[in-house]
Amino acid sequence: MHRPQRPRKRRALLLPGLAAAAVLLLPATSSFADPQDDEPSLEELNERADSLEEEYDTELLQYRDAKEDVEKSQKRLKKVEDELAEYRENVAGLAAAQYMGSGLDPTIEVVMSSDPQDMLDNAAMASQVSANHAERVADLEKLREKRKDAVEDADAKLEDAEKLVEDLEAQRDEVLAKIEKYEEEQVPETPGTGEVPAGAVGPGWDGATPRMAAIRDEIVSRFGAPYPVGCLRPGDPGEHGSGRACDFMMSSGGAMPSAANQRLGQQIADYAQANADRLGVMYIIWEQRIWHSANPGAGWEMMNDRGSVTANHYDHVHISSY
Repeated sequence: MHRPQRPRKRRALLLPGLAAAAVLLLPATSSFADPQDDEPSLEELNERADSLEEEYDTELLQYRDAKEDVEKSQKRLKKVEDELAEYRENVAGLAAAQYMGSGLDPTIEVVMSSDPQDMLDNAAMASQVSANHAERVADLEKLREKRKDAVEDADAKLEDAEKLVEDLEAQRDEVLAKIEKYEEEQVPETPGTGEVPAGAVGPGWDGATPRMAAIRDEIVSRFGAPYPVGCLRPGDPGEHGSGRACDFMMSSGGAMPSAANQRLGQQIADYAQANADRLGVMYIIWEQRIWHSANPGAGWEMMNDRGSVTANHYDHVHISSY
C-alpha cells in the first residue's frame, strides 16, 4: 500500500537560546519611564522643592542629594536601555535571517554548504560562531535583568525624593513659625570680642548675622577654635551667602582632623544640637551627616559622598541659623 509522503521537516540548527528570542524581543515596559498618574516626575518634585527653598530660604541639602541620586539612576537606566536596544536589534537580525533562510544560522549555513572535507575542516569555526551567537542571546538576557534592576533602583530613588519633599512640606508650617519666632526674638548678647581668640577669626567673620554671630561666639568661648572659623561667603547660594552659617574648622588643607579634634568637632555638634531651640540653630552638618532642628526625630541622616574630606564635612562642623 502506497502511503502519501509526508512533507519533510526542514532541519534547523538552532542557536542555543534563540528559540526564546521572541520573548526577548518583546518591547520592555518601564515603570520609571512611564510613571503612573499619581507618581510625580523629577521635574514636578523640583518645582515643589523650589517653592520650599523660597519659603525656607535654605539650600535644602537633603533634597539636592536625593535629586542627584535620581539623576544618576536615570543616566544608568538610559545607558542600559541603549545597550538593550542594540542587542535586541542584533538578535532580531539573527532570528529574521534564520526564518527567511533555510532555518540555519546564515554563517553556519555557508560552512555546512561546503564540500565534506571543508565542512570537517570548518567544524571548529562553526562551533565557535554558534557559541558567539549564543553568547549574544545570553548577554541580552543579562541586560534584561540589568535593566530590571536599573528600573527598580530609579523608581526607589524617585520615591525617596518624593517622600523627602512630602516630609519637608509637612514641616513647612513649623519651619516658617520658627523663622518668624527667631526674626522677632531679641538676639542674645554675644560675648565681648576680647573673649574670642585671635586665631579663631576666619574669612567672613564680620559678615555673620547677629544670631549666627551669637551662636559662633558662644561655641568659640566654650570650646575654643583650633583653626579659623569662616562665616560669610559672598555668592554662596546657601546660608553662607547671607551670613547665616559658619564653619568651625577642625583641620586645615583638607586633611582629616586629629583624633582630639574629631572629638572636639563632635562636642561642638552635640552642643549645637542640644541648644538648637535656644540658639536658633536651623541645621548642623558634621562627618557627612545632617541634623535638622525642624525634624529632630529623624536624628542624624547620612548625606551623599561628595568626594573630599572638606566637601563631606569631615574637617569642619557646619552650623546654619534661622
